Amino acid sequence: MKSTNGLKRKTIGDYLIPAFLIIWGIIVLFPFFSVVVISFTSETEYIKTPLLLFPTEPTLESYKRIFEDGRIVSGYLTTFKLLAMSLPLSLFLTISFAYGMSRKDFPGRRFIFYFVLIAMIFDGGIIPLYMLMKDLHLVPNHLWAVVLANTVSTFYMILMHNFFKSLPDSLMESARIDGAGEWRILAKIVLPLSAPVIATITLFYTVDRWNEWFNPMIFLQKGYLQPLQLVLRSIVIDAQMDMVKSDMDTIELASNFAMGVKTAAIICTMLPVMLFFPFLQKHFVKGIMVGAVK
Repeated sequence: MKSTNGLKRKTIGDYLIPAFLIIWGIIVLFPFFSVVVISFTSETEYIKTPLLLFPTEPTLESYKRIFEDGRIVSGYLTTFKLLAMSLPLSLFLTISFAYGMSRKDFPGRRFIFYFVLIAMIFDGGIIPLYMLMKDLHLVPNHLWAVVLANTVSTFYMILMHNFFKSLPDSLMESARIDGAGEWRILAKIVLPLSAPVIATITLFYTVDRWNEWFNPMIFLQKGYLQPLQLVLRSIVIDAQMDMVKSDMDTIELASNFAMGVKTAAIICTMLPVMLFFPFLQKHFVKGIMVGAVK
């Protein structure tokens, strides 16, 4: 009689699949690892060996060049302001709109829902958006123009709408029998059950706002109002231009020197989001799967 404890004979697949996943993980992680290494590599060492595993003479010169520029502080400050202004508003509008569209007794919900879908597919473009912000007296140099330009994402609203539709109607009907209104049902019953999808949408909106650069470039002209992405872009361009004007012999050397500043700028951009992500990770997979089932 064969043992049931354990000793099941392993097949070739049991070895090949983990090996494939390990190799695939290395392929995916290596570019990020390379960016981190180059950001701590000196100019001389990088020119000699562009593909490094570990710098023999690690240096913080690239980060020093970035943080010596006072624009980086104003860039972080503006980005955090945009997050503080836009994230609560985006979540409130997305949740309330998705909840309304998920209720079967909401009048005209099909027409409104399809109208929103059409607006998502056929975007009006930047010129009508700019004219709208101008009529609202929000351009130039007003942060609310950037906030209102992308307040609600239709895709995220659909994810949340599908999650709300998956909740049993008996919960809402029981609350209505007890005299609760729609806002109370949303706050006391629906939202406590929606932590995974809310955490997921919060992460999506946060990353969107953090990486936003096009609308600020259009609506914000003063330097102290530029968010982090535009500031880092300006610092990298300035580093390239300074090296072109320097005593270096070739443009190739100038480009190589700017690589350290570029990679350090990437790390400065990614690090806050990477620190924020673990707090929402436990809800992330569940939220995106439940919201995308339908």
